Amino acid sequence: MSGVKAGIMVGNQHFEGVDMVSALEEQITMVRLARDRGWDGFFCGQHYLNEGGNQGLQMVPYLARLAADAGDMTLGVGLLLLPLHNPVYTAETIATLDVISRGNMIFGVGLGYRSAEFEAFGVRKGERVRRFAECLSVAKRLWTEDRVSYESETCVLRDAHLSLRCVQKPHPPIWFAAKHANAIRRAAQLGDCLYHSPKATLAIHKARLALYREELRKAGRPLPKENPCRIEIYCAKSRAAAMELGAPYMAEKYKAYARWERDKAMPDDERIDKSFDDLVRDRFVIGSPEDCWNQLEPYVTELGVTYFVFRTHFLGMPLSSALASLRLISGELLPALRRARPTPLERAGAG
Repeated sequence: MSGVKAGIMVGNQHFEGVDMVSALEEQITMVRLARDRGWDGFFCGQHYLNEGGNQGLQMVPYLARLAADAGDMTLGVGLLLLPLHNPVYTAETIATLDVISRGNMIFGVGLGYRSAEFEAFGVRKGERVRRFAECLSVAKRLWTEDRVSYESETCVLRDAHLSLRCVQKPHPPIWFAAKHANAIRRAAQLGDCLYHSPKATLAIHKARLALYREELRKAGRPLPKENPCRIEIYCAKSRAAAMELGAPYMAEKYKAYARWERDKAMPDDERIDKSFDDLVRDRFVIGSPEDCWNQLEPYVTELGVTYFVFRTHFLGMPLSSALASLRLISGELLPALRRARPTPLERAGAG
């Protein structure tokens, strides 16, 4: 097995009033540095109607623009909020991104949690699971079948043919964000791997992975090739420097999450209405390169993570600070990750 891969979560949220043209140039600078330092992928999430005094570019055109400077890096949709979107839009958009990336992309999917987004798209929260499953299953049919007929309240297809197909066959790998037991069951049935959240502890990840393996067994599906995990990280020459340069911005990001109703959607063991010290403990990775590796290594040896997606640029953080962390991760942590050998998924999470 090859070593652990690393992708960068590009910062696409900025305070209202920030010059977004300049902010985009900063993100292009980060992607170019990651490309030149041998990172594997670049990822971005999706939200609409940002609250809390911040703004963000929309994910799909943003990723398409970054792809022009990303070289051979994998393009990561992380995540598309499926219940908000029509299956035809989803199928054609993902196929388009797969072409733009020359067949080198990952399709991450999520359920969403913010009332403002569901209301804006005319989606009742009680319908989001049904719409999620409908969107994904119909998109898969459009990618793989010659003619598709389907009818629901949200989508009517009569012998429809999708001429634009994905480069990857049958479609890009589907990374599935899931926290609750029912969502993990859907991940085993509909996705290609479980995408671990940055807000859970290692113990919670292990329990979810065990449930995921059991649901895969019930569904008669094999273990996935990838076992990815999102991580919030800030790396500096010392832990004191990392706490000074990184902690205030990480903390601000999670205050914004709390304002966005995140806790209402979280399991009790993943709530983020905690002190920063509690969030850092066994969740965030912060410190010197040695500190960061010591915090990451259990994810590799115990959880069997094969792909980390790191966010090291947070709301309001100066580009210089984000680049300093990115360079240290590139020079000190990436070589260690390349040498690491993840525990095989059939044994990961035991004990």
